[in-house]
Amino acid sequence: MLNLHIACLGKLKESYWNGAEQEYLKRMKPYAKITITELSEQPFRDVSEKKQIQKKEAETIKKYIKKNDITVALDEKGKHYSSKEFAAFVESLSSRGERITWIIGGPLGLDPSLIAKAHHVVSLSSLTFPHQMTRIILLEQLYRVATIIKNKPYHY
Repeated sequence: MLNLHIACLGKLKESYWNGAEQEYLKRMKPYAKITITELSEQPFRDVSEKKQIQKKEAETIKKYIKKNDITVALDEKGKHYSSKEFAAFVESLSSRGERITWIIGGPLGLDPSLIAKAHHVVSLSSLTFPHQMTRIILLEQLYRVATIIKNKPYHY
């Protein structure tokens, strides 16, 4: 069984995001233990504050990463995978038995120091998505991964 943790900045405020998240969490129950840690975003007025905001958010995120966690930062410059490659990647990480922590930044992205310390950096797409949508895309992809690993009919 996969042991997954998603550390993300921001809450899912809209009901449609909450509904999608609940659906994928329900689907994942037979395959994974998933915990989600929603962290408060730092308020900002201007993008010129980006570096300071990213540093503050990184310090908050680090508090929720356990010593033995395998960390995967989501970043647009990360490695791209096909669904089957992503399944093999996640399966190889889970074979160690440690919790896999997926890190999703806020509107300004992740601090470079957090990306540098991550064990792996993955891109879900070359496109940029709102962080709420990224969370749902990650959950869908993790569900897809689980069904590929278990040879269940979802990915064709």
